Amino acid sequence: MKRRNFLKGVAATISLPHMTSLAGSGPSSGAATGATPNRLAFLYVPNGVNLDQWRPTGLGANYALSNSLQSLSPFKKDIQIISGLDHDKAKANGDGPGDHARASATFLTGCQAKKTAGSNIRNGISADQLAARHVGHQTRLSSLELSTVRARMSGACDSGYSCVYQHNISWRDDTTPMPAEYDPRVAFEKIFGSGDAKADAARRAKRKSVLDFISQDAKNLHQKMSTEDRHKLDEYLTSIREVERRIEQSENFQDRYPAEAKPDGIPPGYEAHIRSMFDIMTLAFKTDSTRIASFMLSSEGSNRSFKEIGVSGGHHSLSHHRKNPETLSQIAKIDTFYAQQLAYFLENLKQSQEGENGGNLLDNTMIVYGSSIGDGNRHNHDDLPIILAGGGAGKLTPGRHIQAAEGTPMTNLYLSLLERMDVSAKRIGDSTGKLDMIQA
Repeated sequence: MKRRNFLKGVAATISLPHMTSLAGSGPSSGAATGATPNRLAFLYVPNGVNLDQWRPTGLGANYALSNSLQSLSPFKKDIQIISGLDHDKAKANGDGPGDHARASATFLTGCQAKKTAGSNIRNGISADQLAARHVGHQTRLSSLELSTVRARMSGACDSGYSCVYQHNISWRDDTTPMPAEYDPRVAFEKIFGSGDAKADAARRAKRKSVLDFISQDAKNLHQKMSTEDRHKLDEYLTSIREVERRIEQSENFQDRYPAEAKPDGIPPGYEAHIRSMFDIMTLAFKTDSTRIASFMLSSEGSNRSFKEIGVSGGHHSLSHHRKNPETLSQIAKIDTFYAQQLAYFLENLKQSQEGENGGNLLDNTMIVYGSSIGDGNRHNHDDLPIILAGGGAGKLTPGRHIQAAEGTPMTNLYLSLLERMDVSAKRIGDSTGKLDMIQA
């Protein structure tokens, strides 16, 4: 952290990525190596998918995207779709019902969550937190956890399982979940606030931007930078302000509502909420504020309706489709909606230039997108719908549909991703080895 650049003010702190003209300029300069960092993100969608409409056809580079994934066509060469991965520890294994709670609890841990609705929870450390233990000290935030739902940390939610399991995918250790932030403003302040709650609150009360408090520092830094890096800095600051402005607009919108009629979600509208969080995650990676992130697009078992896309039924209820064609069609619409949100995030990353050779953030990121349930009607936890996006700083081979061997644990993929984050781990959860096929 002592080798990094920050723009600081009394009510704002903005970390900066490596800039060539500042390398080696002193104890607060960017890392002298100038190496482009690799990032790791995990995105969770609930309740499984309509597999017939989701699964691509063909293997290798000549695969064809399915109907539900057509929005990912511009990124066909930037993603790998991985078939055949399992989460055995999301199965009952003698614990009876509770597939939704186990699904989210197992997603990043590969562990069998202890069946309890009390405080004596037990799970395992998650892949993101294993990475954060090793690389988190290099950035302002060791990791970033996001959701569109307020995390529940107590109570019973699913067949005798604590709500903690169903509302958290990130776990610091066996008994400590990492609650995800669902308010975009709070998430933004984590990244760019000063760390002084009173100063940050005063800034917002005066409707001041974080940029107002680092403007003098930015001007001073400009004098030390090359023309290219000045343009880069201006681009970073502009993108931060754009996200901040959208958050302010959402807050103003909610302020106009009577207390009893305020819309669900922050901001109003589910898609806007998701995209606001993706904007924040992009900024966190872009400014190298963190290199590890997770995002629950919704909690497992969610019965949210999607009236904006013509789906009035609840997602969880629809997932028990009993092979009804009309219900399956509704599920496919929801799957398409979520794929469109992933496409939005990938576009954000791809439009963010990085490095000396025309690269971008997507080239230097590894993103796991998927669910721990395959078909919601069967509650199966094998052959899961999984996408691995990004180039991993040259350590992945995207542009393919690959088939893992039958019975391959999902955690084998995580071991391979941790290795590409320079994290040495012999095992995570029920892993049996590394999934080397993600790099040809």
